Amino acid sequence: MATQTSDSVDRRHVAASIAPVIIVALAGVAVRTPFATTYPFAALLLFLWIVADTLMLSLIARSAGKPAWRAVLGVLAGASLTVWLGSPSAMRDVLIATPILALAMMAVVLGHVAWALAGARRAASRAGIGRKERWVSAASEILPPALVRFAVLEITVIHMALFRWGGPADVPANARAFAYHKHLAPMCTALLILSAIEIAVYHLLVGHWSRTATLVMFVLSDVGFVYLVGLIYSFRFRPVLLTPEGVRVRAGFLIDQLVPFDAIVAVEGGFTGNEVRDAATLNAALLAWPNIMLRLDRPLHRRSLLKGERPFARVAFRLDDPESFIRLLTWRLGQRTG
Repeated sequence: MATQTSDSVDRRHVAASIAPVIIVALAGVAVRTPFATTYPFAALLLFLWIVADTLMLSLIARSAGKPAWRAVLGVLAGASLTVWLGSPSAMRDVLIATPILALAMMAVVLGHVAWALAGARRAASRAGIGRKERWVSAASEILPPALVRFAVLEITVIHMALFRWGGPADVPANARAFAYHKHLAPMCTALLILSAIEIAVYHLLVGHWSRTATLVMFVLSDVGFVYLVGLIYSFRFRPVLLTPEGVRVRAGFLIDQLVPFDAIVAVEGGFTGNEVRDAATLNAALLAWPNIMLRLDRPLHRRSLLKGERPFARVAFRLDDPESFIRLLTWRLGQRTG
C-alpha cells in the first residue's frame, strides 16, 4: 500500500512538472494562428489566463500543503514573463497599448524580484554554512532552485573533467571517507575506450555524408565524453562519508544522501536480492551488487528532479573495504545507545 501511494505521488509530480510545459507550448502555437491574429487582445487575455492557470495548478499539485504567498507571486511573475516573451509581435503591441495590463504585469514581476533579492541578501549573509552553499541559497531565492542546482552540477562536472586531474577527495575535516571507485575502475575504463571508438567512428562515417551533421555530432559526442569523464572522476573525489551527523551515502554526482545515526537500526553485509530491488530501498551501488545495507527505523526522503520526494526505508551501497566501515559504524551506533 505504501509503495502504491509513493508511485501515485511520483506520477502526480511528474505530470505536474511535464504537463505545464506541453500546455504552454500548445498555447504559444495557438496564439500564432490566423484567428488569434485577427483578435489579438482576446488572444492575449486567453494566453495570459492559460499560462497563469496552468502554472498555478502545477504549483498546487507539487506542493504538500497550501502554497506560500511567495510561491504564488513567483508563479504570476513567471506567467507574465512567459506571456511577454512568448507572444507574437501583434499581441505584444496590443499589450503595450494597454497600459493598465502592462503595468499590472510589470508590478508583479518587480514585486517578485524585490522579494527575491531581499531573500537572497539574507541567504548570502547567513552564518554557519560555506561560501558555496550561501551563494547557491542566494541564487535559489531569485531563480528556480532546481535550475540553480542543475547549473551548479553542470559547472562542477565540467570543472572536474577538464581542470581537476588530481588531488585529494572531497572529505571534510571531521569525516571519515570510504572509497568505492576501485571496483568501478575496469568498467569505467572500458566505457571511456568504447566512447572514444564510437566518437571516432561517428565522425568518420557521418563526415562523408553531411558537414552539418558532422559538426552536430562533434558537439554532442564530445560534450557527452566530457560529462562521462567528469562522472568517472566524481567517483573518486566523492567517497562515502562517516560524519558526526550520520552516514553520507554518495555515488559521484548521482547520489548524495545523508542518513542520520538516529535513523539507523542495523548495518548488514548480507541481504536478499528482493530487498535490494524493492522500491523502499535506495540502491546507491553502481554497476555492481551492493555489499552493505543500512536498515532504518523510519522512512527518509530523497528528492528527485522528476519524481519529487521518494521515501526509502533501506539504503544499499558498495564499498571497496566494507569490513572496516561496518566495524566503525557498529561502534558508532553502540556509542549512541551506550
